[in-house]
Amino acid sequence: MSTESQDYKIVLGVIGADCHAVGNRILTSVLTQGGIDVVNLGVMVAQDEFIEAALSEQAGAILVSSIYGHGELDCQDFRARCEERGLTDIVLYVGGNLVIGKQEFSVVEAQFREMGFDRVFHPSADLQEVIGLLKADIDANRPAQLARNSRPLADERLGLSA
Repeated sequence: MSTESQDYKIVLGVIGADCHAVGNRILTSVLTQGGIDVVNLGVMVAQDEFIEAALSEQAGAILVSSIYGHGELDCQDFRARCEERGLTDIVLYVGGNLVIGKQEFSVVEAQFREMGFDRVFHPSADLQEVIGLLKADIDANRPAQLARNSRPLADERLGLSA
């Protein structure tokens, strides 16, 4: 394992009762090739499993995916549960087909950001862009043990809009 991938360790899985595994495997492959050490929990993962893995692996981020449309239910209170367990600065990403029915992505994104996710991705997100953002966000959270909102995410630091 390279030093670079050790610097970027993440926990990845498909949340809730969702058993869509193909995208999860693709994410693991692309992220690993991009220098990220991936702990893949597989499918049908409970919130507490993500949190426990992040704690035991000392991960810098948790990436939650959902394709079956029940993400808004499965992800309720995820940030609060992380914080209860001491993961106050963990980077939280969510992506996929997160809600049932056609909704403007901007509405879905706002909903999940309100739920405490740092970034929200649609199913056709550019994975190379995700890798860059993920590394920058993990780096932005490294220096001190400050509260989650004490340091800007990488895009804010770089002058990009959230």
